[in-house]
Amino acid sequence: MEVSGPEDDPLLAQLHRVQCPVCQQAMPAAHINAHLDRCLLLHPAGLAEPAQPRAKRRRPSESSALKQPATPTAAESSEGEAEEPDDGGESEDRESDDAPPTPSGARLLPDFPGARPGSPGGKGAGPRPAAAAAAGGASPRSWGEAEAPEEEEAAGDADGEDDAGRWDADAGAAAFGAPGGRPRAPAAEEVRQLLEGKPLADTMRPDALQDFVGQGRAVGPETLLRSLLEASEVPSLILWGPPGCGKTTLAHIIANNSKKHSIRFVTLSATSAKTTDVRDVIKQAQNEKRFFKRKTILFIDEIHRFNKSQQDTFLPHVECGTITLIGATTENPSFQVNAALLSRCRVIVLEKLPVEAVVTILMRAVNSLGIQVLDSSRPADPLSHGGNSSSEPSVLIEDKAVDTLAHLSDGDARAGLNGLQLAVLARLSARKTFGKKGGQSYPPSRVLVTESDVKEGLQRSHLLYDRAGEEHYNCISALHKSMRGSDSSAALYWLGRMLEGGEDPLYVARRLVRFASEDVGLADPSALTQAVATYQGCHFIGMPECEVLLAQCVVYLARAPKSVEVYSAYNNVKACLRGHQGPLPPVPLHLRNAPTRLMKDLGYGQGYKYNPACSEPVEQDYLPQELRGVDFFKQRRC
Repeated sequence: MEVSGPEDDPLLAQLHRVQCPVCQQAMPAAHINAHLDRCLLLHPAGLAEPAQPRAKRRRPSESSALKQPATPTAAESSEGEAEEPDDGGESEDRESDDAPPTPSGARLLPDFPGARPGSPGGKGAGPRPAAAAAAGGASPRSWGEAEAPEEEEAAGDADGEDDAGRWDADAGAAAFGAPGGRPRAPAAEEVRQLLEGKPLADTMRPDALQDFVGQGRAVGPETLLRSLLEASEVPSLILWGPPGCGKTTLAHIIANNSKKHSIRFVTLSATSAKTTDVRDVIKQAQNEKRFFKRKTILFIDEIHRFNKSQQDTFLPHVECGTITLIGATTENPSFQVNAALLSRCRVIVLEKLPVEAVVTILMRAVNSLGIQVLDSSRPADPLSHGGNSSSEPSVLIEDKAVDTLAHLSDGDARAGLNGLQLAVLARLSARKTFGKKGGQSYPPSRVLVTESDVKEGLQRSHLLYDRAGEEHYNCISALHKSMRGSDSSAALYWLGRMLEGGEDPLYVARRLVRFASEDVGLADPSALTQAVATYQGCHFIGMPECEVLLAQCVVYLARAPKSVEVYSAYNNVKACLRGHQGPLPPVPLHLRNAPTRLMKDLGYGQGYKYNPACSEPVEQDYLPQELRGVDFFKQRRC
């Protein structure tokens, strides 16, 4: 069958013209199917030859012309001047072997057995994606790519091999479609594919402020920062909060919003970046601002890892507006960030997420995975019926398991999501079925994640404690104040927080020795002996045996009577000495020691009354002349 050119039919010449993906020849869309049949016969390897003038076309050698018939060009085939080869495909193979290298503008198509006449089913069998190629314009895709959407739509995405790194809470339910318009629950293997590859905490990171939960005080609807972020007027910020509270997520939301307003967003981590990397970013930001008037936001994760000199690199550029700095830190910026840099940034305090917020985040992840929550309060579960409908979920999780995971996460959303991912993957790998629960028989194809699975994945609560960070000082302060308030129960709790978090027991024992003298003092002088003995015992036996020694001492000091008389009096003495103007007063002569004759001649020790030698109380001044009558136990200043 010959294909006439578009000039043969004036009506077709006015139709939409498309380009052949093999020979790059333009023609009406109505002729593309028949033309592709001939092109695939003439170009079995899918090599596209650019259209060239006849005078410049390379001619085959005489020897090759004698051995095989001349192969027509793509231009001749489109005009109907070529004849079909009848050698059973041998000329195609020779042409493929002798073909010149593919030019830079040509497109390489896969070799389809269905297009070869010598292969089974090679007479045009199989669907032709002509419509897909015609709709593609000047750059149509290969056959496999053109047919992929139709095949995936017909199959209903049954294999579940979608991009596990880009699905979200809204797209998760739509990703599992079933014929007939009814949503199909994902199979266990599909859930596994979604969970593998990337951490669930990174996959579920929200992209908009509306989905950012748990930090209403910092970025709530009525806050100033929320208004600035929505207006893309981002100031230099220091995001300070515990792990998993949303610092990186908030920076990710700012990055997505910045891209919509053509603002350059660069991310660096202080754990791996060097000063040269920061300077390169600043140099690029200067060029962007000078030539394109484009802003640059630089996000530094774990900014407290930079030392003071590295942080000084940001100062002039934040000052002049070359970059907008956003730093994230888990440490107190008052101690870990330069005061000069801190004055140029606004500190945003992100608090530990409440349990309700963690539950919301976990439920969002559960819904996006297609996992159904099993209500333990219902007397009869509809999922106990053994139907094999595709709309019934294959993976379920108890509602108590979600609540337990939220409590064990200790306000860390990252720990909660990763714990959920670990529990589900563990159950899918074990392939344990429901069995019987509450007298009901569950289908063997179902997988249930229970509360015990969550507890097994998280052996203990995620304790937030850093021996070198702010939480270290927060906990020891809470312990000290609890003992001062005679609350032995609270004192034991804070002691446990420190010891279970890895605190050095000798550090705690030293603090108890201090407390015994500062807060108990003369009200119970044996408290100091108790504290010193505790320190020696901890030094002898170490952890974990010494924890009971510390607990005993903490309870003893908490229940002991309190007296700060000595502590307060000594503070008054220090205040008197530090506030004295001029030279300090000399020691009175009668209080001075006179070991030599010269000193006795100078009056040292004269007039001193030896108290044991007197039968009655002795009235004698023991303070300098300027301080006579001062009682440091009754007044603060001298």
